[in-house]
Amino acid sequence: MLLLPLLLLSDLIPAGDNKHAFQWPTAFQGPTSFHVIQISSFVNSTWEQNQGSGWLEDLQIHDWDSNSGTAIFLKPWSKGNFSDAEVTALVEIIQVYFIGFTRIVQDHISEFQLTYPFEVQGIAGCELHSEEIIVSFLRGALGGVDFMSYQNDSCVPAAEGGSRAQWFCVLFTQYQGLSIILKRLLLDTCPRFLLGVLDAGKAELQRQEKPEAWLSSGPPPLPGHLLLVCHVSGFYPKPVWVMWMRGEQEHPGTHQGDILPNADGTWYLRVTLDVVAGEEANLNCRVKHSSLGGQDIVLHWGHSTATTVIILAIIFPTFILLICLALWYLRRRSYQAIP
Repeated sequence: MLLLPLLLLSDLIPAGDNKHAFQWPTAFQGPTSFHVIQISSFVNSTWEQNQGSGWLEDLQIHDWDSNSGTAIFLKPWSKGNFSDAEVTALVEIIQVYFIGFTRIVQDHISEFQLTYPFEVQGIAGCELHSEEIIVSFLRGALGGVDFMSYQNDSCVPAAEGGSRAQWFCVLFTQYQGLSIILKRLLLDTCPRFLLGVLDAGKAELQRQEKPEAWLSSGPPPLPGHLLLVCHVSGFYPKPVWVMWMRGEQEHPGTHQGDILPNADGTWYLRVTLDVVAGEEANLNCRVKHSSLGGQDIVLHWGHSTATTVIILAIIFPTFILLICLALWYLRRRSYQAIP
């Protein structure tokens, strides 16, 4: 009975005639995939929670309010070029889906040999591989372990899922209407939505912010060693290439940290190199980013240190001179104040 409203709602979302119905981006620089994430937590037979979110690669643009069962659009362009009626239909499909998914899982606890509490994860979406080629995907996991995937209009159990995954796919085949809906959403709705969002949000998605880079030293990891640190910050989009080099050769000891977000939506990266003291000569940090137009940033170790020494050599004597003049002036005034 749950499939009937799903099928009726899916008819509100018109299908594209063919690939030529899409407006293919040209020379697009930015995210090229859209996916939704589902996390369903089952605490006991009467309490569960469904969480959902929508992402353009690592940029979240949708959230799901599990209490009210409604979608939250995090960007002004999060609806892409879909009409209000299409967006409403999609939200209602998700609402009915969560109700049906919860009921099916709860009804088949014994067959799946599940014990409370447990968690189900899912990811589904589509990716723009090249001009006029979009690949859709759906994968499910149980407790963080691969469980199944949806390929060629059929459920494929994962080896890690064992007999549970096999039984799930057998059960899945009994819901032919669900397969029709999934195929429609993955192969038609998702590609149209992805391209619409990329077009609606291109001003933000295709912005280019140049990185700033500087060098410093960190706590020595071992006696007689140096930890060279290359900081790169303020860049957008996220993809960046940073490497410690010896001359023109990549240094194999380069260690890259996580790319972390800044408050303004740009990114920060810290790349380190552990070297024996005395072997830091001819080392440099090279940064490549799309915003630089092919002009890499190259920072040579020792140059910044030398510059710092020169600056200190200029500033420090001046600072001492100013202090001496201030003391002389104060002392002179104190003498003048004596009658």
